[in-house]
Amino acid sequence: MQEKRRDIPYPVRVDLARTPTPLEPLIHVSEEMGVEVHIKRDDLTGAELTGNKVRKLEFLLADALQRGSDTVLTCGAAQSNHARATAIAAAKLGIKTRLLLRTRNPANPPSLEGNILLDRLVGAEIIWLTFDEYGRRVEILEREAELLRASGKTPYIIPEGGSNALGAWGYVRMVEELAKDPKGLLEKGNGSTTIVHATGSGGTTAGLVLGVKLLGLEARVVGINVCNDKNYFTKVVSEICNTAMANYQLEIPFSPLEDIHIVDGYVGEGYGKASVQVLSLLVDLARTEGIILDPVYTGKAFYGMTQELKRNPKVFGNKVIFVHTGGIFGLLPMAAQLESLV
Repeated sequence: MQEKRRDIPYPVRVDLARTPTPLEPLIHVSEEMGVEVHIKRDDLTGAELTGNKVRKLEFLLADALQRGSDTVLTCGAAQSNHARATAIAAAKLGIKTRLLLRTRNPANPPSLEGNILLDRLVGAEIIWLTFDEYGRRVEILEREAELLRASGKTPYIIPEGGSNALGAWGYVRMVEELAKDPKGLLEKGNGSTTIVHATGSGGTTAGLVLGVKLLGLEARVVGINVCNDKNYFTKVVSEICNTAMANYQLEIPFSPLEDIHIVDGYVGEGYGKASVQVLSLLVDLARTEGIILDPVYTGKAFYGMTQELKRNPKVFGNKVIFVHTGGIFGLLPMAAQLESLV
């Protein structure tokens, strides 16, 4: 008999994402890796709102609306999926957006392509920051908020990646979708299952961990970091989880050492820089499974997952669910790097 799942005390949210997203088997990958691999298609949360960020924004922008905000501020890399999703979602809700994006030379910003083009199409104001300035992004976001208040606006700050205790609820909901999926991959007695995903700012990882704990599932959550390192993300994810538990009175057992699993070693040359091996994998997966990954997040994470599976097909248990967190628009500006492979 299926165990009755506890009610989850979700905060208020707005309906933005196309959910539930499909859970599909990866036939060729499974045969090659010698283990059952499925993919959770969160690249299908929408067309223009594709990807994992929209799940977090459902809660963050609901909070912004409740507070009477008319302008949201957030930050990211030049081709930030989070910035693009924020700008588009805010436009749907009648809210203006101011984006702080990093680039090497603000006097000569990147071309109007990919996510940047979409940012501008929906009317987002972009402030370009150097890499050094971006290191002070929290301070600069507060400064921009003060300028908006001085002009009579009501700003709302969303952190990088939407990664805070409120945004993490988006991936609690996603775990609940997986738990209800008719394939039953997370049902007790159906073998050990690991949820693998890209970790880029920590919020998705925290939401997955909280969701598994809240629903009492036996699944393991594994993040493959695309920047920074294991120690950094263990700290960040732990802070988000602890804040969520305190803010929302979540009485669940939680241990950073036992519940946060980060597989390090696949960052490569740095954030946003994809190796030939990662790009080759993107091409191969597109041609064998019809799945399009991105070079910044999902490509690195999928590559890391397959490398770990080649060393030990049972490293993630009997079944693997890879979370496709989107990012297709960030792929478009990398045509030059892909040209020799296609």
